[in-house]
Amino acid sequence: MFFTYALYSDTFNIIYSGQTDNLQKRINEHNGLGAFKTWACRYKPWRLLYVEEFSTRLDAMAREDQFKSGQGRKFLRSLI
Repeated sequence: MFFTYALYSDTFNIIYSGQTDNLQKRINEHNGLGAFKTWACRYKPWRLLYVEEFSTRLDAMAREDQFKSGQGRKFLRSLI
């Protein structure tokens, strides 16, 4: 299974979207709990705002692209 997700930083009012095959591990990495640091670590703590599950990575990546469009950002902002 693959996941497309959106994280929200209450502290910085930022939404981050991505896709992964291990959601909890990826959230931990964004929050600086993993083995490596990410761009998103600067804006922690992150909380899960939205998630969708897909059977293929290609579908998850397509949805991630939608989240990064104007309509997708508007949709994610409506969830805050």
